[in-house]
Amino acid sequence: MGSSTIVDAAKDLSELIEAHADDGERLRRLPLPTVKALSDVGLMRMCVPATYGGPEIDPATMVQAIEAVAHADGAAGWCSMIASTTSSMAAFLPAASATEIYGDPTSITGGVFAPNGTGTSTAADGTAGFAVTGRWAWGSGTQHCRWVLGGAHCDDGTFRLCWFPQTEVTFHDTWYTSGMRGSGSLDYSVTEAFVAHERTMQPGVTRPVVETPLTTFPNVTLLAGGVAAVGLGVARRALDEVIDLAQGKKPQYSSRTLAQSGFTQVEVARAEGRLRAARAFLLDEFGRAWSVALGGGTVSVEDRTGIRLAATHAASVAAEVADVAFTLAGGTAVYDSSPLGRCLRDAHVVTQHIQTAPKLNETIGKLLLGIDVDTTMF
Repeated sequence: MGSSTIVDAAKDLSELIEAHADDGERLRRLPLPTVKALSDVGLMRMCVPATYGGPEIDPATMVQAIEAVAHADGAAGWCSMIASTTSSMAAFLPAASATEIYGDPTSITGGVFAPNGTGTSTAADGTAGFAVTGRWAWGSGTQHCRWVLGGAHCDDGTFRLCWFPQTEVTFHDTWYTSGMRGSGSLDYSVTEAFVAHERTMQPGVTRPVVETPLTTFPNVTLLAGGVAAVGLGVARRALDEVIDLAQGKKPQYSSRTLAQSGFTQVEVARAEGRLRAARAFLLDEFGRAWSVALGGGTVSVEDRTGIRLAATHAASVAAEVADVAFTLAGGTAVYDSSPLGRCLRDAHVVTQHIQTAPKLNETIGKLLLGIDVDTTMF
């Protein structure tokens, strides 16, 4: 599926995704009809290399597709983002393992890269690997994944990402939250799960088996852009909702609609400008770096700094815009019948992600000021 086609497909699914959003809030996981719809058009594996039958979408297109899904439901956008950015790791696995895990177009992967597991060297049926035990929080969408990842410190001195069949994973009912309820980001664990060496890779060490322009982007850079894209989609929905509401709502003791209020007009204009600018900044930085990658160049620390700055900025602006929309709507926004409450809660979850949290500005500021920073995972 081509770049423009996958964004159009995301927009075409909006009605279905919106129809199941309340179910996701209640179930605290993405409803199966939403999962299937996203999977069927490739929105759960956007970064799988074409070698393995994947869309191999460029980062700016990925941002726009995630944004479109998140406009319909933030949790659905979040799950699409996690699954798709995780799928970029297919390029770093041996071909046989990549085909096993990602060759089926219905296969979804997700998980957490944090090294919360420990791996002990062992072998099974003559195959060398690790017995891995660990527990990870924030397992977004893992209940609908066929393969689940987890980071582990292994006894050979390496940090590895390990792929587990979902059948070997235990899920823990921990996801009781204010926002992104439908993302199902619960804890999960494995106990003495055998992982062959061929189903592991070392971030920052393992070279890609399949070299593509996309592999020049560190996964965390793609992840940051994807998280920001969710925020942009949620904020766009919030602003669209209040603009629509403003056409007919007359606040108490007022003969004018919200749209006729000077205060509303100013606040909407300012929010619109900030949101469009933040979106353009993110797309521009990804576009600039993508041009470098297409030309066979290396995506530099300077390129990645620009992307990370744009992503962190977009996440913060998205939360601010959602705040404005919620406030302008008045009491209407308080009711569950209005999407604005969910938009507000979801937008603020985006700012809590480690890849877009405001505290990341400290690292970005150091880089801009020429201060040495470890950029291995940046």
